[in-house]
Amino acid sequence: MAAVAAMRAIRTAGIEPDDIDLILLAMLTPDYWMPSTAALVKEAIGNTKAAAMDVAAACSGFVYAYATAHAYITSGMAKHVLVIGAELLTRFLDYTDRNTCILFGDGAGAVVLSASDEPGGGLGIEMTTEPQGAYMIWLPAGGAKSPPSAETISRGEHYIRMEGRETYRFATKTMATTALESVRKSGLQPSDIDLFIPHQANIRIVEAVAKGLDLPMSKMYVNLDRYGNTSAASVPIALAEAVNEGRVQIGDDIVMVAFGAGFTSGAVTVEWTADPARGRAGDAAVEPDDVHVRLPVDWDSVDPIPQALVELLARPGPVDVPLDDVVPGEPERAHSEVRG
Repeated sequence: MAAVAAMRAIRTAGIEPDDIDLILLAMLTPDYWMPSTAALVKEAIGNTKAAAMDVAAACSGFVYAYATAHAYITSGMAKHVLVIGAELLTRFLDYTDRNTCILFGDGAGAVVLSASDEPGGGLGIEMTTEPQGAYMIWLPAGGAKSPPSAETISRGEHYIRMEGRETYRFATKTMATTALESVRKSGLQPSDIDLFIPHQANIRIVEAVAKGLDLPMSKMYVNLDRYGNTSAASVPIALAEAVNEGRVQIGDDIVMVAFGAGFTSGAVTVEWTADPARGRAGDAAVEPDDVHVRLPVDWDSVDPIPQALVELLARPGPVDVPLDDVVPGEPERAHSEVRG
């Protein structure tokens, strides 16, 4: 899903995969703990030069990744950055727990941020984290603190757990204040914003945020009824649909705002500069079957060295490093006495 969304964003931007300098993939449901899913996406889209990394900020992940991309571009470290939000949450749900299983969905969305001398783009960014709420939404097992075992599986500790009431209360408050601060940093007022793209967690949260900002619901884009909460994917999916439906035009000021586990929150105010008509064209240019992610050959060990990697190692480089003697194994004994 992430790779398909990435290719559609690249086609929408009118560039080639190898024009991308950095790939940022926001998610909390990676294919593997290592390698990063961003690395697999890089290969799948045919990019050969970008750095690639995952961004873990739960439902706020896309906004955090967008802010990171903005920083890379404004610092001159990148010209084109691919920002993706993708999740496969349905594989981490306890279907006997109606407090969580009816809320979440799967999906992916992506954008390309590009350097430009023209006015527009990111105007104001605000991000916060409140660790006191770290265990209000969490996944107990699978990490270093509680590695996978028969016991953790039998206790259902690999499923998402959430304290809904307090989470919703805090989410409502922090999304409103974070959005307001982003707008303020942009030199604007909430009434100046043409459209808000909120994280699609709960319609009551969105309604309360609109009320808190003294705005009509017509300024809040909602697609929650179609997909549920897709975590880091919810904002880019909603953004893409809003653009394709004609809700966003060149010169519009929009706000993307999200809240997530760890009690993270983030908001970015953007002056829209891209031609909305390119969105549908980009979507139509890429079918899901057009993109393939390479799977491992040997699930029990490590793969044989791919021919492409053999060729890469054989290429001459700026430094002549002897590689024949570099093999995994026990460290060599010290050639001389080691003194303390």
